[in-house]
Amino acid sequence: MEQNAHVGHRRIDDTAYEFTVWAPKPKSVELELLDSTPRRLPMDAIGRGLYRLRVDDVKAGNRYQFVLNGDIRRPDPVSHFQSESVHGPSTVVDHDAFRWTDHGYTPPPFGALVIYELHVGTFTPEGTFAAAMLKIDYLVELGVSAVEIMPVAAFPGERNWGYDGVFPYSVHQAYGGPDALKAFVDACHSRGMAVIMDVVYNHLGPEGNYLRDFGPYFTNHYHTPWGDALNFDGAGSDGVRNFFLQNALHWLGLYHIDGLRLDAVHAIYDQQPIHILQELAQVVSSYGKACGFSPYLIAESNLNDPRLTSPLDTHGLGMDATWSDDFHHSVHTLLTGERNGYYMDFGSIDHLGTAVRDGFSYQGEYAPSRDHAVGAPCRESPATAFVNSIQTHDQVGNRIGGERLAGLVGFESLKLAAGLLLVTPCIPMLFMGEEFGEDHPFHYFVSHTDDRLIEAVRKGRAREFKSFKWKGTPIDPQAESTFIDSKLDWSKTCTGNHAILLEFYKRLLQLRRALSTLSWPQKNGLEVTALRGKNVLAVVRQNELASTLGLFNFSTQEQIIDAASLSPTSNAIKILDSADPVWSGPSAQAPNIIADGITLPSRSMVLYHGEKK
Repeated sequence: MEQNAHVGHRRIDDTAYEFTVWAPKPKSVELELLDSTPRRLPMDAIGRGLYRLRVDDVKAGNRYQFVLNGDIRRPDPVSHFQSESVHGPSTVVDHDAFRWTDHGYTPPPFGALVIYELHVGTFTPEGTFAAAMLKIDYLVELGVSAVEIMPVAAFPGERNWGYDGVFPYSVHQAYGGPDALKAFVDACHSRGMAVIMDVVYNHLGPEGNYLRDFGPYFTNHYHTPWGDALNFDGAGSDGVRNFFLQNALHWLGLYHIDGLRLDAVHAIYDQQPIHILQELAQVVSSYGKACGFSPYLIAESNLNDPRLTSPLDTHGLGMDATWSDDFHHSVHTLLTGERNGYYMDFGSIDHLGTAVRDGFSYQGEYAPSRDHAVGAPCRESPATAFVNSIQTHDQVGNRIGGERLAGLVGFESLKLAAGLLLVTPCIPMLFMGEEFGEDHPFHYFVSHTDDRLIEAVRKGRAREFKSFKWKGTPIDPQAESTFIDSKLDWSKTCTGNHAILLEFYKRLLQLRRALSTLSWPQKNGLEVTALRGKNVLAVVRQNELASTLGLFNFSTQEQIIDAASLSPTSNAIKILDSADPVWSGPSAQAPNIIADGITLPSRSMVLYHGEKK
C-alpha cells in the first residue's frame, strides 16, 4: 500500500462525500448511513484491503458506520468525530467549512520554543478548548511560545489523560470537537504561538478499540505496558503504517497543528529497514517543504539514544528533540531527597551537571534501577535535541498522591528549579500551573464503562507504585473527584507567593528572550561546573558579545562561591537573585557586582551578566 493512500471520509463537492476504509479482514464491507435517508450500501473493493464508495447526498453532521460481513456494525477506524461515544457511529465532518484566519502565520523556529504542556480537561474549570482560548493572552504574557496539548483522540467516557484513545483521528467530544480545536489553534496562531499535539503511536486504549475487526493492526511479537503493540513490521503492516502516517498529516493539514509530540517511542517496535519513525520524519518533512515550514517532531523515550534525534541522512531517526528525563530526575532528587524507583539512579550534583552540559546524565553507564547500562554518548548532539522540564504530566501524575513539585518542596526550591530550567540551553517545557506554584495534585484519571477494566486499572496502578515504596492507598482513577481535584486553581495567580512565583517566571522568560547569551539554545559557549562539596552548579553561557553566569545552590546550607574564576568577564552585574526580598526571599546576600566570594543562601540562585569589552 502506498504511504499516501487516503482512508476515511472527505468531501468531493457540495453534495458528495467519498468514504474509504482499509479492511483486509472481513469478506465484505457495507456503508450504513443513519441520517437523512437511512440505508446500507455495498462498498467497492479496490485492492490491498481497501474499500471505497462515493455517496451524493451526505451532509456534515450525518452519522454513519461500516457493516462487516453483513452483521457486524463498527465505527470508522478513521472517524473524525465520535459525537456520541467511542461505541457509537461516526459523524461526517466538513473540514472546508471552518474559516481560518491564520494565513501568513509562520511557527517560531524550533530553537526559540518555550513549551507549555496542558491537559484540556483540567486546564480550566470548564475543561474545553473554548475555555482554554481565554487563557491564550495569559500564556503569551507569561512568555511561552508553544502549547503542547496532551492527547485529544476520542476515548471512553468524559475524562481521561488521553493515552487510552481509540480513535486517533477524532477530537474528543467533551473538549468541543473538531471546530473547537481549530478555533483554539487559530487563536494561538493569531498571537504568534505554536501548537504541538501529543499523539500516541505505540498502542491504543482497550475500551472501544474495534480495529481488530478490520485488519492486523496489532501483533503478538511485541508487548507494551499499556496494551498490545502495533503491527509496524509484520504481515499486513503496510496498512497499519499508512494509518499512522496519514494521522500525522491529518493533524498538520486539517488542524494546522505545528508539530507532534510522540508518546513513548521506545514502545514502538519495528524491524523494517526503514523504521516507522524514519518514515514519519520523511513524510512530515515532505509535507513541511510543500507548505513552506518545518513541523516539529518531539519524541519521548527512556533509552537515552542520540540516534533518535540524528538527521535522516546520517541514518538517524530524524526527530527534532527528545524529552530528557535525566534532567528532571536530577533536579527532583536533589530537591526532594527521594531515591526510590528510578530515582535511585540520580542524586548527585554531577548527574545534574552532565545533564545540563550534554543532555543526558546516563550515556552508557550502569543504571542501578534497570540493572544494565543505559544510553550512548550525546555530547555532540545539539542543545535543541533535548526538551527539559522540572514537572510533566508523567512525573506528577504517576506518583501515588499526584503531588506537584510545589507539594513536595518549599518556595525557595521552586525558584531555584525554575531558574536552572530557564537559564540552561536546552528547550524548556513548563507543566500547566507550575509557573504559579499550583499545589493541587494532578492525578491519573479515567472514566471507563467496563467494570472489569476499571478494576484492572486500579490494580495496575497499585503495582506501578510498589518500587517507589510510597505510603498510602492509591487514589481511585475512576472516581470523578480524582479528575475534579486535578483542575488548576486559577485564583492562586493573584495571591501571596503564587503571584510572586508567577512574576519570577515572567522575569526569567524575559531575560531568556532579551539576552543574546540565553536567547538561542546552543552548547557553544556553555561551561558547566559541578561544585561537589558545596552542591552548587555553576553555568556559564557566553558568546562573542557577552557572558552570563548562573549559580544554583542545591544545598540546604549557605555556600560561599569564588565566582570570579568562573566568569569570563569581570564587569558582570547581578540581574536576578531568587533570595532578594522582592521575590519573597530571605535576603539578597550576593553582591551586585561579581566578586571573589559570593554568598548563596540555601536553595537559591543568582544570575550575573556582563558585556565583553
